[in-house]
Amino acid sequence: MSAHPGTEVLDTATCLALLREAAFGRLAVIVNGRPEIYPVNHAVHHGSVVFRTGRGSKLAGAVGQAVAYEVDGVDEATGQAWSVVVAGHAHEVQQLHDILEALDLPVFPWEEGPKPHFVRIDPDGITGRRFVIHGGKQGAGAGLAGETEGSD
Repeated sequence: MSAHPGTEVLDTATCLALLREAAFGRLAVIVNGRPEIYPVNHAVHHGSVVFRTGRGSKLAGAVGQAVAYEVDGVDEATGQAWSVVVAGHAHEVQQLHDILEALDLPVFPWEEGPKPHFVRIDPDGITGRRFVIHGGKQGAGAGLAGETEGSD
C-alpha cells in the first residue's frame, strides 16, 4: 500500500515486465566513497539485470558490491509515470556457459571501445510504483510550467 493516494505499488512481475521494455536504466554505485550514477542499457535474464561494460570505475564500483538499478518511464496517453528500482549485488559473469548466454542477450555498448565485461545484478529486492503525473496528460513538468506564485 502506498502512502500517497493514487500511487500504485507494482508487484515483482509487473516490475520485471517494465524492466524488459525499458531501453536503458541508471546504475547507482559507490566509487571512492561517493555515489555515482551511470546510464547503461540492459537485459533481464533469469530475473536478474545484465549489462556490459569496460574496465573502469563503473566495473570497479559494481562488482562484488551492493548496487541499485533504476528505470522509469512516462505513458503520455494516460498521463502516468512509473519507476522501478532493483537493489542487489553485482558480480561479473565469468563462467563460460554464462558468458555464452550473455553474448546472446541484446546488450550492446553505446560508447566506442571494448566492453568485454558482463555484469549481473542479482536482486535482493525489486520495487516499483506507478502514479498520475501532476498536470495530467499534458506531460511531465507541464504542471510546473503553469504554476504561479502562491499556488499549491
